[in-house]
Formats: sequence, structure tokens, C-alpha cells
Amino acid sequence: MKKDEPPLEFPDTLEGFEYSFNEKGQLRHVKTGEPFVFNYREDLHRWNQKRYEALGEIITKHVYRLLEDECHLKKVTLPEGYGVIVLNPNENYIEVEKTKAQVQLSSDSSDEPAEKRERKDKIQKETKKRRDFYEKYRNPQKEKETMQMYIRDNGSPEEHTIYVWDHFISQSAAENVFFVAHSYGGLAFVELMIQREAEVKNKVTAVAFTDSVHNVWHQEAGKTIREWMRENCCNWVSSSEPLDASVESMLPDCPRVSAGTERHELTSWKSFPSIFKFFSEAMEAKNSSVKPTPTRRSNRIKYEEL
Repeated sequence: MKKDEPPLEFPDTLEGFEYSFNEKGQLRHVKTGEPFVFNYREDLHRWNQKRYEALGEIITKHVYRLLEDECHLKKVTLPEGYGVIVLNPNENYIEVEKTKAQVQLSSDSSDEPAEKRERKDKIQKETKKRRDFYEKYRNPQKEKETMQMYIRDNGSPEEHTIYVWDHFISQSAAENVFFVAHSYGGLAFVELMIQREAEVKNKVTAVAFTDSVHNVWHQEAGKTIREWMRENCCNWVSSSEPLDASVESMLPDCPRVSAGTERHELTSWKSFPSIFKFFSEAMEAKNSSVKPTPTRRSNRIKYEEL
């Protein structure tokens, strides 16, 4: 703590921070009406960061309540009996400020076959590389280095996605399953397809990526997966072009169109009208037994020509 830095003690309610959500769901200061300001106190980056994190925890709980009370969703602890709630595929580790000597993996893999351990180690190493890169991209304001405690069966975004698929989505009675996969979530979805290709094709009607960072070459997605993605997926990416305008890509997976914003974090919000239209068209095509065409959206790119 710097000499002149105030105590790291913050309110535990939105009202205490003097923030509230308006009728449009936007976070605004109750007195000034201004959006959230990270640099609340100049030259106190660490204090501002801690304030930002404390407010984020309150907003997370607020969103959970909305999902339960207004959307009638059920909150489930993952994995069962572990006492940890994990709903966001990008936050599958509990962050704790400890020294490296204090941090130990909680999982015991001594009874696992050597082949399975080797494959898990390889996946974890690759996942760490992706996460390290993505963390810098996703949260440049984060100054402290946080240690990580492994959550059984949910130790990476990819593992978590597969876990949720196996334990919830694949067992649901829903006939039309749709995915909105933002940023690293797109990479996790492609990994799910690689691991559960037949199940995903049978269960999922359409997928909307929003500024996804997936890469079918680096992830070694097979030809049949790439073909399915061309038919059933679309990626709304950050761009200065108008909403739904074609955006060129050299990846042979799915069409890319503009989200109508250059801000990565707003791509989902800005493209929601187009995404729901995309889902409606996919469901209508499925229910009418008409095979969706690769040009379901008039501005899609014919990747066969690239």
C-alpha cells in the first residue's frame, strides 16, 4: 500500500458505491448519471483496481439474482459437492492472492492411466498458453498476478464447457439448442465440437459467435466440423462497418459479419437483433425439414471461392 493510499475497504452493495442500473440495464452513477469510471482516484491504480473488482463481485451477484428471479433459471454448484459456482466459461479458476509455495493442485491424478495423464497434461499446457494470452487481451487493467486453484473437472474453459455439455445440455429435453459464444467462448465451443462432434450436430441448431478468438487450424478441427460450421454458425466481429456487413476472413469455418461496433466487449450486445433473427431462421429451416443454405444471410462469404 502506498503511503497516501486509502484503506482497501469498499461497500458491499450497489447503493454503497452510488451506482444503479437504469431502465435500459446500463450501470450509471446515481448522482451524476455517468457510466462507471475506472480511474476514480488519479495515481492510485492499485486502489482503483481493487474498487473495480469489489464492484464486479456485487454486479455478479446482482446478475445471478436476475437470472434466477426474472429468467427462472436454476443456480447449480459445479462440480457437485464442490461448493464452487462456475457459470462463466472464462472464469473457471478461483483467483487467490497467495505465494507460489502456498498453491498446490487439489486434484490427485495418481490413479489415472499414464495415457490419460499425459493427454490431460498436454491439454492443460496448451490451455495455459491460450489463457495467458487471452488474459492480457481481456483484462489489461489487472495488475496483480493471481495464483490459481484447480477446480475438479472444470480446470479450463474447454473442460468446463465439456462438463456442462455432458451433465446438463446433452441430457436436456430441449429440441432446439442455440449457443452465443463470445470471445474465448468461441474457442471453447470449437473444442467441444472436436470432442463431442456427433452429439453437438444432433443437438445444436445454430451458433452465434461474437468476436470469437477460435482458430480451426490451430485447434485442428476436422473437415466435417468446418463444413458444419459454415452451414450453422456465424461470427459477429468488431468492425467499423455497419451491422451485418460482410467481413473478410481467410479461415475456412464460418461467415464473419460486422457487429456494428469496434469495441470487443459490446459485440454481443450490439448484434443481438441479428443473432435472434439468425436463430429464428435456423429453427424455421429445421422445423420445415429444409436444409439451411450456406447463404442463409445474403451477405455471407462463399468460402469455397477463397
